[in-house]
Amino acid sequence: MTSEAIKLLRDELGHGLIDSCDFRGDETALVARSEWRRAADILRSKASFDMLVDLCAVDYPDREERFEVVAHLYSTELGKRVRIKARCTEADPAIDSLCEVWRGANWFEREAYDLFGISFAGHPNLKRILCHEGFQGHALRKDYPKGRRGKIPHPQTLMDEMQREVEV
Repeated sequence: MTSEAIKLLRDELGHGLIDSCDFRGDETALVARSEWRRAADILRSKASFDMLVDLCAVDYPDREERFEVVAHLYSTELGKRVRIKARCTEADPAIDSLCEVWRGANWFEREAYDLFGISFAGHPNLKRILCHEGFQGHALRKDYPKGRRGKIPHPQTLMDEMQREVEV
């Protein structure tokens, strides 16, 4: 059964909706990378998906489009979930930021940038969040050497950023 949200994406995006599926009640829409931000806007404004629950990345090193960016959404009004995905290549690991759609996307996108190397166009402060600035590589890529160790040049803190967010 196709949900109203998937039907809406199909109507609004046309061929920009690449695929969709329903597995055990969880709806998923795979959208073209160029339609990622637009799909998020549609789901937020026209389908009442007002909460970004999670945003993450997945690495499929054997695929031509190696990375998937995944957003898990929830509608507090409808009590329903939907997931949107978009793919990007290793040669161009970039996609539009969803920070203007959901403010909560900020640190999720920074995590995907830090651990997978995916860049988010339009992100207000895209820099590492878990690894130090001198860290070489992206630790959650499946080809990252598991035994690799490095030195931390100096302790870092996120308190300065947290303080700025509280003041805003």
